[in-house]
Amino acid sequence: MNLTDYTYLLNKPDAINEKHAESLEKVMDEFPYFQSARVMRLKHLYNQDSYKYNHALKVSAAYTTDRSMLFDFITSDDFVAVQKGLYEKKLQELMNIHVVESEIVVVNSGYKSSNPLEQSILSSIQQSNPEESLAIEKLEIGKPLEFSKDEKHSFEEWLQLARFSPIIREDKEADNDKPISEEKKKKIDLIDKFIETNPKIPAMDKEKSIAIKENREEDTSYLMTETLARVYLEQKKYTKAIQAYEILILKYPEKSSFFADRILDIKILQQNNN
Repeated sequence: MNLTDYTYLLNKPDAINEKHAESLEKVMDEFPYFQSARVMRLKHLYNQDSYKYNHALKVSAAYTTDRSMLFDFITSDDFVAVQKGLYEKKLQELMNIHVVESEIVVVNSGYKSSNPLEQSILSSIQQSNPEESLAIEKLEIGKPLEFSKDEKHSFEEWLQLARFSPIIREDKEADNDKPISEEKKKKIDLIDKFIETNPKIPAMDKEKSIAIKENREEDTSYLMTETLARVYLEQKKYTKAIQAYEILILKYPEKSSFFADRILDIKILQQNNN
């Protein structure tokens, strides 16, 4: 990809095709912090309704210096809208197709992979557990997440990564061989002296009362949206997803039957993945 092509795609990201996407991936492999290349690929995946979009969004956020700018971009009209001219062009191409013969084709809904191995795995899953497969299809798992400008909380929840502290295992025998520093020796002496004096905690006056501050969780139900519920679902936090849809039932009673069906489908997934 040369500079002229790249500049053109920057101005018209809807014109990105599969060949351009492959070139952008090569650019990102060589220059992982090239943010404009990442957002253009994001736009392409979003337009293609690709299952790769959600993961690519999280990776792009990891390489982005200012995530608020990324959030503003994916919620902008330029990002979420498909170029009208492109749509009309594709529609015209379909209308101009000359049909010689016709036949009835049965189309199965759901994601179809062009990779034979992946398709074989998907078919195996569908045959082994059709109920779970149907639930996944109804819940639209893998479909690109769409955030609105007032859903920054949902966006931040999606980008949350678990942080684990490394376990440091020390060799006790090796520690015993090390000389004790003066500061550490002083601390040990203080502990020994404390044990020798055997101090006692004075009995508390029964007439006196101590006020105990009750820890109450902050009510964040007002932040709940359908997108946040989908975020929990994509992260396989099934309990949180169920709670989210229960809150949404209270917030939007007119959609209670839709949310209730989603809860039933999530419980199917939860049961099969425990």
